[in-house]
Amino acid sequence: MRMSGSLSTIVAAGLVVAATATPSHAAHKASRAHTYDGLWSVSIRTQSGPCDSSYRYPARIYNGQVLQAQNDFSYQISGAVVSSGAIAVMVSKGGQSATGYGRLRSGSGGGRWSAAGGQCIGIWTATRRS
Repeated sequence: MRMSGSLSTIVAAGLVVAATATPSHAAHKASRAHTYDGLWSVSIRTQSGPCDSSYRYPARIYNGQVLQAQNDFSYQISGAVVSSGAIAVMVSKGGQSATGYGRLRSGSGGGRWSAAGGQCIGIWTATRRS
């Protein structure tokens, strides 16, 4: 992965569950988010900015949390998916970071990402691996 003043690969972080949800309702919604658990193949494409034009990597969702799929700790990834499939992730490497938002369905998903204060923007797609 080439870094050009910003993180060139991303899928991004940070979800908010509705503040009006009751604890039991929120717990039910969180348990349904586990339907997205598993290994995903993520493809990232830069639409503008000095980041690499594309990149592909695996990600794992476990208990609704987005994690590294392998023991590759050269980058940090965190995020969450809720029962509706809304997902948010933050990826960082070498002091640079990017965020992304989107939606997952049963076996695929996609969304947008940005990095370096908006210098790089693009789209991402994901496919569940068997």
